[in-house]
Parts: sequence; structure tokens; C-alpha cells
Amino acid sequence: MPTFDLHTVQQVLAAACIGGLIGLDRTALGQFMISQPVVAGPLTGWLLGDLEAGLIIGGILELLWVMDLPIGTFVPADSTVTTVAATAIASIGGGGHAELAVVGLSLLMTVLMVPVTMFADHLMRQRNRQIPELALGKTGRPTERSVTVWHLAGLIAFFLKSFLLCLGIVPAGLVVLSWFPQAPESFHHAMILFVMLLPFLGAAAMVRRLSVSNRDRMLLIGFLIGVVCVQLLRLPVLAAVPFAAAGGWLGVRSRGA
Repeated sequence: MPTFDLHTVQQVLAAACIGGLIGLDRTALGQFMISQPVVAGPLTGWLLGDLEAGLIIGGILELLWVMDLPIGTFVPADSTVTTVAATAIASIGGGGHAELAVVGLSLLMTVLMVPVTMFADHLMRQRNRQIPELALGKTGRPTERSVTVWHLAGLIAFFLKSFLLCLGIVPAGLVVLSWFPQAPESFHHAMILFVMLLPFLGAAAMVRRLSVSNRDRMLLIGFLIGVVCVQLLRLPVLAAVPFAAAGGWLGVRSRGA
């Protein structure tokens, strides 16, 4: 379990930077979909030295929130911060080889912080509403310089939002994780069961939100492709989670296109 030495502090700062940079892709810049949990989780895990934990966490959270998009006034859970923070806690706390119980506890702690991330997103939207007025300046007319400055300020604000959230959640999670070995054995088993059951909950939530016309062969084919690929490649069984999430996501998107 982690001790807060210089190396751990460096890893926490790295995780916060990863969260800030990937978080920009969510709405502020690019939107190349690397902020999706199924990409952000493995990427964070790889950078922090535990790809398997990133695959598990990213796949599970993608299943849970694949249908939640920040459209209009709807403020969904910040799946990017949750994914990066959970993966960082598991990777750092597990020493690069997180046990399934550690992954479960990391998921539980970060999912419980979802209301905080949603509130931060709400504050960012309120701030963004003021940008057009701020760009006008004293003259009442926008200039190229003022528009550029406030646009860059918006990007910095989005980066800092995700950076600070990760910087707060990850150390807090590592402190809780340091007490985990003293927890009863039954609690360890509960965390393993929690990880095992979450994919089923995510799949059920995704199917429930689809219209009847979309609940068809495309979605099932996506899942089957993921499972078959895992069997042929002889990857660990838990690796089926991100493959299944990606297959289901592709099936839903291709049907909706």
C-alpha cells in the first residue's frame, strides 16, 4: 500500500496532469473521444504502469455512462475524471499490479465523488455564460485579442477543473486505500463482487436507455465480437470488459448514424 514519499507525490501530480489534459477532450478542445472511459482508463493505466487496472476500470465505466452525453443543459457525471482518478488510485496504490479488490475499492470511492464532479461542471457552465460579455470589454465590441484571450482562459479553466479534481480525489483515495489491508476479509470479497457485478449493471443500464428500434442485432453483434476477440487472442477474462464495451458502443453508434 502507498506511502506518501517523493515518488508517490510525483505519480499523483502526473495523474492530475493526465486528468487535466484528457479532460480537455471532453467538451473544450478536440473531442477526439480519448476522454471516453474505454480510452482514458487504459491510457492512464499504461502511463502509470498498470494497464490491466485501466482496462478494467475504463471498460466498466464506459458501460455505465456510454449513453450520458453533455448535450444542452444536461450535466452528466464527469466520467473522465472518475476514470482517471480510479485508475490512478488503483495503479499507484496497487504498486503497478492492483488486485481486483483494490480496483473495486478505487471504483467505489471515485463513483461516490460523482456529485462533486457534476457540481464542478455546473460551475464551469455558469462561468462560460459570462465569457461573451467579458470579451466585449469596456468598448462594448469584441476584439480579436479579447476573444483569443478569453478563449484560452476558458481552456485553462477546463484544464484546472479536471487537474484540481484529480489532485484532490487521488490522494484522498490513496489514504483510504492505506487502511484497506486492515479491513475484514468479507469487505475484500465484497469489493471483488462489486467489480464483477458492475459490468452487468452497466450493460442493463445501456440497454434500458436504448429505444426499441436500437435494441437489435447491432448491439448484440458488438458484444459478441468483443467476446470472440478475447477468446481468440487468449487475453485474461477481465479484458473482455473493455472489448465488450467498445463493441457495444460501436454497435449503438453505427445503428444511430
